Amino acid sequence: MTVPFRSSVMTVKPEWIDYNGHLNMAYYNVLFDEAADQVYPLLGFGPDYHAKTGNTTYTAEFHLTYVRELHVNDPVTVTFQLVDHDAKRFHSYQEIWHQDGWLAACGEAMTLHVDQSGPRVAPMPESIQDNLRTMAQDHASLPRPDRMGASIGIRRR
Repeated sequence: MTVPFRSSVMTVKPEWIDYNGHLNMAYYNVLFDEAADQVYPLLGFGPDYHAKTGNTTYTAEFHLTYVRELHVNDPVTVTFQLVDHDAKRFHSYQEIWHQDGWLAACGEAMTLHVDQSGPRVAPMPESIQDNLRTMAQDHASLPRPDRMGASIGIRRR
């Protein structure tokens, strides 16, 4: 695995373009989510995880920063960096990169492990916690992203 994780190449679809001629804001989230779907099996959350365990993950919070417009047929990859984790949640940071090498958007998420019988936040199985610890060790040498932890607001002088 590359550090940070990098998704396969994805292409901006024509139906994702808004009336301004660029990628609609909702579809940046689709790209982030599809990249996370590529990471999940590495952590132990495969497509059958919910059916086998009755557990799943919920995104509790997601912050998105738009950096540069994407257009139809633009090829992109998405990185995934594990920032922190505990037994019940993990904090991740992602970036969408155009194949030409420029940054298009950043996303930061807090994800919860949920037992859907409640539903309630619950500890992840030890095997997944082990996978998170391994990824955290692999990502420990990465610098803290400059855009991580940003807040929103109008700055007044």
